[in-house]
Amino acid sequence: MLIKEYRVTLPLTVEEYQVAQLYSVAEASKNETGGGEGIEVLKNEPFTNYPLLGGKYSAGQYTYKIYHLASKVPAFIRLLVPKGALEIHEEAWNAYPYCKTVITNPGYMKENFSVVIESYHISDVGDKDNVHELPPEKLKHREVIKIDIANDPVEPRDYKKDEDPTLFKSEKTGRGPLTGKWVHNVNPVMTCYKLVTCEFKWFGLQNRVEGFIQKSERRLFTNFHRQVFCWMDRWHGLTLEDIRAIEEKTKEELDRQRNTGEVRGMRAD
Repeated sequence: MLIKEYRVTLPLTVEEYQVAQLYSVAEASKNETGGGEGIEVLKNEPFTNYPLLGGKYSAGQYTYKIYHLASKVPAFIRLLVPKGALEIHEEAWNAYPYCKTVITNPGYMKENFSVVIESYHISDVGDKDNVHELPPEKLKHREVIKIDIANDPVEPRDYKKDEDPTLFKSEKTGRGPLTGKWVHNVNPVMTCYKLVTCEFKWFGLQNRVEGFIQKSERRLFTNFHRQVFCWMDRWHGLTLEDIRAIEEKTKEELDRQRNTGEVRGMRAD
């Protein structure tokens, strides 16, 4: 089992990020769907009485998605599993500012595979030690990784000039571009504390696959939050009611896109 805590600091308020994240998930989903692959939204509805983080949060929005992923997993896994097994199920409980996401593969790996992502959004620069309240035995195995959306390198295949925080300046807010030690020079500021626990119980492949998953999560968090910032003028000023309408429209688009066109989005290799 690998436990890593990614800390992504952004020049936003915690309240702004709630809208920004939901908008960007909807947009990014469209960029990852097509040619028989991509994201299928089965449920998107309110939930109550589901205790999270020791009962601190218990109500919010529940989503259930299936990711049809053939080209998104590494080649060595595609060679080992049946074609129909490359479906990942995602359940998410968004009790903002705390969210929990559980990723599984019930059709093939069953209890031998899981990725749990716990996200806590806090108004700081990412300097709190244990926001997820891990017990000592887990805390000693946790590795903290800070992600700088402006200064961390991205893979050449992921780079887009219009999604580069060192070049973007928001017309609506005046924020950006992000250069130098920007984290300590911006106001507002907040951090996403994303605790990722992954488990892949397959003898001979466990370390390799768990390492690949964590590397993929870091790549995803970096690219996604670069988009969140650089798409600011698209989402700034939207309400949660606006977001729900966008999500419903996006669900219809995803259903249509998934069955047409070409495979799109980030590939594993």
